[in-house]
Amino acid sequence: MRKIIRNDVNEDWAHSGIIEAGDFAFIGYCVGNVGQSIENQINGAFDHLIERLESIGLKLESVVKIDCMFRDIWNIPVLEAIIKERFEGKYPVRKSIQTEFAHRGGSGGLQFQLDAVAFKG
Repeated sequence: MRKIIRNDVNEDWAHSGIIEAGDFAFIGYCVGNVGQSIENQINGAFDHLIERLESIGLKLESVVKIDCMFRDIWNIPVLEAIIKERFEGKYPVRKSIQTEFAHRGGSGGLQFQLDAVAFKG
């Protein structure tokens, strides 16, 4: 049996940002540009995802699934435009949900977060 590798561990949050298990990597809590526009926050989350993928030798094209969390689900069209730019037709499976974040709220707070699964094979 191969080993499970936990990276980007935050003891205060009891959280691993990246877990490598078998042929897959699970990347959680990707956020960026909190307090800025929804477009900037979505791009910031993808930048954070790319940074984490690169830390384990992967690229964005290895992503097979993303879970997208919005404070306002009606911002999905902004996400779709950014996905079209970044994935160049090689789209992952996607789920989008609306939620209240346990983070500074309102227009100056967190509006978007994503989690991802990437194929390492």
